[in-house]
Amino acid sequence: MEQRIQAAVSEIGTVLLGKERQVRLALCCLISGGHLLIEDLPGMGKTTLAHALARVFGLDFNRIQFTSDLLPADILGVSIFDQQSGRFNFHQGPIFRQMILADEINRTTPKTQSALLEAMEEGQVSVEGETRRLPSPFFVIATQNPVSLAGTFPLPESQLDRFLMRIGIGYPDPHAERQLLETAGERDRGELVRQQLNVNDLIEMRKAAATVGLSPQLLDYIQRLLARTRDSDDFHFGLSPRGGVAVVRATRTWALMEGRQHAIPEDVQAVLPAVVEHRLRSGSDGEGRSGPALAQRLLSEVDVF
Repeated sequence: MEQRIQAAVSEIGTVLLGKERQVRLALCCLISGGHLLIEDLPGMGKTTLAHALARVFGLDFNRIQFTSDLLPADILGVSIFDQQSGRFNFHQGPIFRQMILADEINRTTPKTQSALLEAMEEGQVSVEGETRRLPSPFFVIATQNPVSLAGTFPLPESQLDRFLMRIGIGYPDPHAERQLLETAGERDRGELVRQQLNVNDLIEMRKAAATVGLSPQLLDYIQRLLARTRDSDDFHFGLSPRGGVAVVRATRTWALMEGRQHAIPEDVQAVLPAVVEHRLRSGSDGEGRSGPALAQRLLSEVDVF
């Protein structure tokens, strides 16, 4: 299984150059059964990563471009009256796919953003009083530009908490950037990604991740991390129980990806920043902003044993 995962990482790395750690975190999120938020400046490869993930697993894929005038019905679907049959027929929206790219999610209004809440948490949507199941597996990759850019609506905590991880792509290193510049004429490079895995592989990996062992000592370490965010004035508010469960799920998956059947502290430390950074706010900041420094401070101040 470790070899199959590495094959997927390498294949995605052919189009997202020099970003192996980000690719591995994205795969960890998918295998963990969570949803992924990618926050970075425009043009960094957020959409490329989403397309490549869908293709490497052979998942049904839809891209929804979020804009200020997008309505919930544009995502979920709507019933239209059919004169011949004399009844309303439901027309599915673009959300009815295994993988959804919610592109620039913070460029739409909170009302439309909230249309994703039930889908991400329950794997279903309620439209016009009827509940409709979404395909399984169902995975949302949302991209957003930094909220400091004009025309953005910050995601509320309730929405952020639905994402298992938040990652950034960042600028490429000089070698990767040179490769990118040399192939600048090749459009749609994401279509060159070859399928390495399938839905059955994903289901198998999720089952295997759930069986990865966590020792009582490791759970104690995770609980100390959670308690630190709740007891210290450094944090505006502490991590929720859902945040703690997210750390455990990601830790198990990361250990599996590393070829281990039992998780170790290094697995917790590898995934913690991506899992908690968007859930934490600085207590000393009047605006309660989040940042990588909070997760690093947490890791440095809490003893492993």
